[in-house]
Amino acid sequence: MECRVLSIQSHVVRGYVGNKSASFPLQVLGFEVDSINSVQFSNHTGYSYWKGHVLAADELQVLYEGIKLNNVNHYDYVLTGYNRDTSFLEMVVDIVQELKRANPNLVYVCDPVLGDHGSMYVPQNLHPVYKNKVVPVADIITPNQFEAELLTGKNISTEKDAVEVMDLLHKMGPDTVVITSSDLPPRLGDRFLVSFGSQRILMPDGSRKTQRIRIEVPKVDAVFVGTGDLFAAMLLAWTHHYPTDLKTACEKTFSVMHHVIQRTISYAHELAGPGRRPSPSQLELRMVQSKADIEDPAIVIEATVI
Repeated sequence: MECRVLSIQSHVVRGYVGNKSASFPLQVLGFEVDSINSVQFSNHTGYSYWKGHVLAADELQVLYEGIKLNNVNHYDYVLTGYNRDTSFLEMVVDIVQELKRANPNLVYVCDPVLGDHGSMYVPQNLHPVYKNKVVPVADIITPNQFEAELLTGKNISTEKDAVEVMDLLHKMGPDTVVITSSDLPPRLGDRFLVSFGSQRILMPDGSRKTQRIRIEVPKVDAVFVGTGDLFAAMLLAWTHHYPTDLKTACEKTFSVMHHVIQRTISYAHELAGPGRRPSPSQLELRMVQSKADIEDPAIVIEATVI
């Protein structure tokens, strides 16, 4: 049966970020993807120069209205990522709520992009919109540690803290929470990052069971753009295929990420040459070349249930 995603994210002409990072891998895995481009830029902003324009909230409404007038506003998933405008974000919430009224089983996957490593890289006024309006209508969220702490008001300094923060996020609305990276010490050594996941599952008797996992992911000494967008898209896909098995869904998601990043870094170093740091253009994700890994990833990263 056809599964359709409405993806409201940025678009770049060159490279992979936002919708460019999410659409191809979702299509490879059999999803129909309808894209609304929240920005249209020549390339991502990590380059020396970029040109383009930003979609305003009223323009988003016009595009959605056109879809609705044709009675094709029927979706199984909504996917959103980076955004800098409160009115645009509030319009997204209105659209999600309307789509959920039409399809109560719709799943909203949200990467609540606020910042990282103690500092915000979106305007401060987006924080209350995410906390009070976006997260309560989301079903799956993928914050990093800083974003999870910001949304809950609780710091994470131990694994127990991470579990408590995920429980607080569940209480805000989402049934699936993945903290994509944290500063907690890895058991496998300094070359790894620690991630956590938690999923509330509704049992046939009406009770809820929670599965929690810990994942250690190899670090890579490079700055990539578009990886968060790819991660959220892959988590959407693999939780669709494994709706009550977060461990397997995360192992597949993180393994896809590993394969794409390794292929990208190898290619970038080859282009840059010995002893030279790769440029932003050389570090664009090798997405098309990773098609086989996206479709059927060899599991190279395993999660442990906690």
